Amino acid sequence: MSGHHHAAIWIDHLEARVFFIGRNATEAFAIHPHDPTRHIHHKANSIGSGHAKENQAYFHDVAQSVADASAVLIMGPANAKIELVKHIHHHDPKLMDRIVGIETVNHPTDGELVDHARRYFRASDRLPHPPPNR
Repeated sequence: MSGHHHAAIWIDHLEARVFFIGRNATEAFAIHPHDPTRHIHHKANSIGSGHAKENQAYFHDVAQSVADASAVLIMGPANAKIELVKHIHHHDPKLMDRIVGIETVNHPTDGELVDHARRYFRASDRLPHPPPNR
């Protein structure tokens, strides 16, 4: 999205919600994995960890969606946000320099996510305040 240089991602293993946040406007969309992982239960005396493998294609799609952002805030309730950062570190190290924060955030509404991201970017002086109404 042209003119929007700040991005916020909320991610879990079933969905990534991506927000481009500008001074006066926000654009949002969702990315879903092509083959979502299901919860796997580990059985006693079985081989393997009981954990699903990371969905690299999903993380790639999410990372590419914010490739042009100058600042990226990554949020989510569990491990997917860390797995996304690991993916970016290994496959798109230039994007690592633009990740400004990683935060644990449960399941907020889109409006709550945008408000949180705006406050985060303003606190770090990364998003200017909108001009006063006259």
